[in-house]
Amino acid sequence: MNTDVILTCAVTGAGDTPAKNAHVPVSPAAIAADCIAAARAGAAIAHVHVRDPETGAHSHETDHFREIVDRVRDSDTDVVLNFTAGGGGDLFPELVGTNGPDRQIRAAAGSDLQSPSERHAPIGALLPEICTLDCGSLNFGDMVYLNAADWLREHAALVQAAGVKPELECFDLGHVWFARQLIDEGLIDADPLFQLCLGIPWGAEADPQTMLAMRDKLPANAHWAAFGIGRMQMPMVAQAMIAGGHCRVGLEDNLYLSKGIKADNTGLVDKARHVIEALGGNVMSPQATRDHLALRGARTGSAA
Repeated sequence: MNTDVILTCAVTGAGDTPAKNAHVPVSPAAIAADCIAAARAGAAIAHVHVRDPETGAHSHETDHFREIVDRVRDSDTDVVLNFTAGGGGDLFPELVGTNGPDRQIRAAAGSDLQSPSERHAPIGALLPEICTLDCGSLNFGDMVYLNAADWLREHAALVQAAGVKPELECFDLGHVWFARQLIDEGLIDADPLFQLCLGIPWGAEADPQTMLAMRDKLPANAHWAAFGIGRMQMPMVAQAMIAGGHCRVGLEDNLYLSKGIKADNTGLVDKARHVIEALGGNVMSPQATRDHLALRGARTGSAA
């Protein structure tokens, strides 16, 4: 069991959730405010997506990320910022034409596809301490989340050159396999950081057996965390800690504090912290997290 737990709060995500829960932050100012509030409640890391302030839809705008960074830093609240670099992979495939040589597959309405360099643009410009690197493609609900192997190699090299710590997000067991391949190819530096993403249809299920199967395939020197979506968020907090990992909560993954009670990010962090403490653990501070993961800003001589 892990008793020194890094707690991440994923504050907003990219899904159509603001219409379902008014607490989901949309503007850069609101997202920054939730990062600050989550840190004060006990989160060491804030995982950040950005949205179009007018529509609430997901966005890739570097200036939105920059405003969040500036607001968080100006608040004098310490928190490790973890930017998503996983946008631009949404594909709704559509068949066009009749059977035969003229038939084509194209990206239908709602698709959002970016090259590795486009996905990396906010990371390269702002150099957060951590960014995500999603380690494979997936039937993600009704769409295909697209991450071709060579695209991921290119993306990993960009993150490596920027000196940002990649969080290797794995939505299925094969993603762990490919992440190990990136490590073997020298594209991931130092002790790797994994996030096991559980419960997203149609990837890895949010249950103890699946979490343990994925954990058991990680490299011996890996740091890892896990999360479950929806009602499995808090059970996976407890399971990850018991299994030796770290934890993630937040409105990106779950909109409810309990049945019928809509959550905010502070409430989810506070509830997760109480779960961790009830199991005999404690949440790590942002600086202790930097030291543990060997992030930029870690104290000289600290353990990785």
